Amino acid sequence: MTAGGAVAALVLAGRRKGGPDPMAAAAGGSHKALLPVAGVPMLLRVVAALRASPAVGRVVVCVESPGETLSGLRGLEGVETRAAAASPAASVAAALAEPGGAPLLVTTADHALLTPEMVGHFLRSAPPGAAAVAALARSETVLAAYPGTRRTWLRFRDGAFSGCNLFLLADADAAGRAVAFWRRVEGSRKRPLAMARALGPLLVLRFALGRLTLRAALDALGRRCGARLAAVEMPFADAAVDVDKPDDLALAEAALRRRGEG
Repeated sequence: MTAGGAVAALVLAGRRKGGPDPMAAAAGGSHKALLPVAGVPMLLRVVAALRASPAVGRVVVCVESPGETLSGLRGLEGVETRAAAASPAASVAAALAEPGGAPLLVTTADHALLTPEMVGHFLRSAPPGAAAVAALARSETVLAAYPGTRRTWLRFRDGAFSGCNLFLLADADAAGRAVAFWRRVEGSRKRPLAMARALGPLLVLRFALGRLTLRAALDALGRRCGARLAAVEMPFADAAVDVDKPDDLALAEAALRRRGEG
């Protein structure tokens, strides 16, 4: 644990690899993380939510050329910065390898609707003994709040889930193995056969046929990477909203107006 029993938080704010992010380009900016959401750069919204979370200590922002990219941005006083690595997984691996790198809470700068309540629920609910934990929201939870939203669903036999861009890496060694496995899969994302080999063809087939439960998937992936994996089901629809496209921006701004924050 970090000082006072709090976890460190890493915010991934780097550019998309392979060209400019369409959202950033449309706004005339260099990084999507700086895109205003209801008038406030979404990176600042994420940092504010983390700072207001009693369980979070240090907050670190990971972005390319942080001194230049974040120059003049008010609201980051006291926040540490790191230069982004070649990929999100590589940036996480670098942070985890630092002295006192775990436990580490990881999120993304486009998580504009993040709240201290979400962070607290996730950290309190993380199963003891799990090396790496991911936050997920059931489709029923998300669609009850946003019936028309389009999300990427992970479809298991026991339900469909959306990722919530919240991860806890609780143990440096075991979580490091999980991140190393993530880097392998990340590097194969444009090569389906290589990805299938990394994940295991049987696992991919069972998932494609809808025969895999979430727990079975976590156990199988855990055996592949040598770490105990777990998931926390989030009761917050907003936890599944990230700002990837114009529709997401409109949805996030409408949600903030309902909260009285827009």
